[in-house]
Amino acid sequence: QVQLVESGGGLVQTGASLRLSCVASRRTFSMNAMGWFRQAPGKERELVAGITWIAGRTYYADSVKGRFTISKDSAKNTMYLQMNGLKTEDTAVYYCTAGRSLMTTAAAYDYWGQGTQVTVSS
Repeated sequence: QVQLVESGGGLVQTGASLRLSCVASRRTFSMNAMGWFRQAPGKERELVAGITWIAGRTYYADSVKGRFTISKDSAKNTMYLQMNGLKTEDTAVYYCTAGRSLMTTAAAYDYWGQGTQVTVSS
């Protein structure tokens, strides 16, 4: 079983920055892609950013392009999400996920973290 543990959430003001981290207990052959989903109250879970583990191909939702940066440290089995220029609409629970391929649908991912709350106040 793979465990994903997120950290780095918190309460910040608009325009601030946060960096989320996700540590995987181990990697398996089924973990070719990792990503960050977020879910705000009353909304569906959406893929914010994703990265393929070997090629490093990335995906960003239009709403975060230019503000968020996803990266990984293969030696540490760790993925990061650097969030700059935070807006109130970025407020959500952010989930780390891993799966076989980089897809935008939550159902495509096999492993999930517990989530970390990000709250942006005006």
